[in-house]
Amino acid sequence: MLFETTMKHHNIASIILAGGKGTRLHPLTLYHSKPAVSYGGRYRLIDIPISNSLNSNIRQILVIGQYLTTEIGHHLSQTYQFDNFFPGRLDLITPEEKPNGERVFFDGTADAIRKNLDKILELPVDFFLILSGDQLYNIDFQKMFSFAKEKDADLTIASLPVSEQDAKRLGLLKINKDSYIVDFFEKPQEKEILDNFRLDETIDKECKITKEKPFLGSMGIYIFKRNALKTLLLEDPREDFGKHLIPTQLNKGKAASFVYDGYWEDIGTIKSFYDANLALTTSNLGLKIYDEKNPIYTCAHHLPGANIKTTKITNSIICEGSVIEAEEINHSMIGLRT
Repeated sequence: MLFETTMKHHNIASIILAGGKGTRLHPLTLYHSKPAVSYGGRYRLIDIPISNSLNSNIRQILVIGQYLTTEIGHHLSQTYQFDNFFPGRLDLITPEEKPNGERVFFDGTADAIRKNLDKILELPVDFFLILSGDQLYNIDFQKMFSFAKEKDADLTIASLPVSEQDAKRLGLLKINKDSYIVDFFEKPQEKEILDNFRLDETIDKECKITKEKPFLGSMGIYIFKRNALKTLLLEDPREDFGKHLIPTQLNKGKAASFVYDGYWEDIGTIKSFYDANLALTTSNLGLKIYDEKNPIYTCAHHLPGANIKTTKITNSIICEGSVIEAEEINHSMIGLRT
């Protein structure tokens, strides 16, 4: 029974893009890659897509890194170890060195996949789930995978209902009543374009479209059929999925939208990082980290429990190894060894 459960979704692999410098997160990313940044007091951002993959019975995972990869490589090797009772594979791919000593760096999301396509195609699967290493969510990828197969889609994009303000910073999808994508535009600013992507509440109850959130925004999470991904990358040499390759793919084959209506946050600024951390102190707002069936994994720290003196604590998270002597702590995140 263990092996049946573990290998149930062996026909899909996760490819996690973890190469961003994250300059908008300075100073947090001066000495750390963006996916290696601490989150929730004890996790790394990269733990979120990996944990969601593992919780969805996806056991073949490739992480593509580029910037300050030593730290994240150490974290992955210390945290995610597979064996005969928990079979799987997790590899970190970094820019290779040419015979002349130069390194082959990646110029965008699609370019990172393209330059590692030979390694990716070594995986014996028919579908690839492409994820970002700096997003927060609790998604059952089994449901998205089943949806992709049901729609027989060459490309399936995870999307969620968003307001007009949020629509301007995301790729927007226009879908028909059968959830197939008929149009896509990356980060529209003009009112005319926004109005063209505004969806009616009656289009599909599953879309959760409302007057407050009348748009479907791309989450940057894709499931590609193996041959569709290979063909697209070879035929379109441009660098970015959202800006370039997604519009190309819409003209080539079936593309469907899997609508997600749970918590999702793209950690792109100091403010979004700050808000996402404090959202954890209010359990009904942020990422679900207390779900026993779908845990968020990270490296074991082997630290003693927090030592709290005469402190009044409300709506806060206190991590291991902390010694607290403050009079009062409210709505706060106290990290390891504080």
